[in-house]
Amino acid sequence: MVSDAKRDFTVADALKQFAPAYVAKYCRRMPPHHRKVLGLITRCKTGELGNLIYRCETCERQHWVGRSCGNRHCPNCQKAKTQDWLAKQTSKLLPVQHFVVTFTVPEELRPLLRAHPEIGYRALFAAGSQTIRTLLANPKNLGSDQIGFFGVLHTWGRDLNTYHPHVHFVVPGGGANPDGSKWLQVNADQLFHPLPAKRLYKKLFVEQLRKAKLYASMPDGVLKQDWVVNIKPVGNGEAVLKYLAPYVYRVAISDNRIESVDDKGVSYLVKPSGKQIYKTCRLDGEAFVRAFAQHILPPGLQKVRYYGFMSPNCKVQLANARWLVWLWRGRAFCLASKLAMKQEQPERKPPTCEYCRGELTLIRITGPNHNTIWRRDSPHAAAQNRGPPNSHFAPRVRAIAQSAGCLHAKGANA
Repeated sequence: MVSDAKRDFTVADALKQFAPAYVAKYCRRMPPHHRKVLGLITRCKTGELGNLIYRCETCERQHWVGRSCGNRHCPNCQKAKTQDWLAKQTSKLLPVQHFVVTFTVPEELRPLLRAHPEIGYRALFAAGSQTIRTLLANPKNLGSDQIGFFGVLHTWGRDLNTYHPHVHFVVPGGGANPDGSKWLQVNADQLFHPLPAKRLYKKLFVEQLRKAKLYASMPDGVLKQDWVVNIKPVGNGEAVLKYLAPYVYRVAISDNRIESVDDKGVSYLVKPSGKQIYKTCRLDGEAFVRAFAQHILPPGLQKVRYYGFMSPNCKVQLANARWLVWLWRGRAFCLASKLAMKQEQPERKPPTCEYCRGELTLIRITGPNHNTIWRRDSPHAAAQNRGPPNSHFAPRVRAIAQSAGCLHAKGANA
């Protein structure tokens, strides 16, 4: 088990050591957003992106905290978001059997997705989601397309160095009948048979590549292979949410898996499949940066997508689906399930002074050039306190402050 205790080395340490040389060497071949992400992570919470200045209400000391980069690939910036997402999704779960349906591609096809990630990831989502909808609409399975589910994209296996793009879809085992008046439920242990799922998914994925004019780039023989579609019942879904939550707001490797960083390379921990003991792996500096960069997602690509009554634009809304389940299950059952699955919102501890534990108040925010972009005694701050409905500045300040994370502020007495 990897300890949660803070280690001396972080992902940012490794990237600071080796990313500059990597970028200089491969600058012309790298996607611009890769360079941007690497630059942001190496400057996160260093003060180079600006600072948050707090004042202790008790001892009046000032504390300077480096601003977070807020990038979704930064291990520093995603920890609080995990619990927020878990609480929100748990509240959406229906008291029915859930399934996880996982779609991936043959190993021979992975280099094509690495070279064209936006097309490849969109194809994974499109082909996988359409496979689920089509098969559940079949009367042999559910007999309705009034369903709801969501998918989460992963691009790695257990090792940072492995590129393994796949999507986990979390699917309630049922849906509304075609006119939305009744809840229908599939067999308790089978959403649909995997064989037609594999065939349909392969066909739909290839169609996506054909539309993107990448069909000719597919390696020989890949269409003759057996494409993997895994279907697993997971009970009420809460367990799988707890499994998926860290991956939604986490990249391929976290800080607590970095064992050491030296002038040659990086040592990190990997837990082999089926094992409970971690082993140490090592990559030279250039290989580590390359392995990390292959998991950087294209700008604007959504790694979590919602479908059917899980999305806001569906004719059958989640509240309607829950009401139909109540009628199907019975009110007492649903009330008991709701209490059992209740997920408390994570507590937000206010930052405190490391000297006297007094409460800290944010008084100023500076930008990368040390210019003041917000001050508590400014007109914008007054507007924030009044909370006008059309103020766009107040949410921005709150977002910047929250991005610093929950902390006992490190003192830099000014």
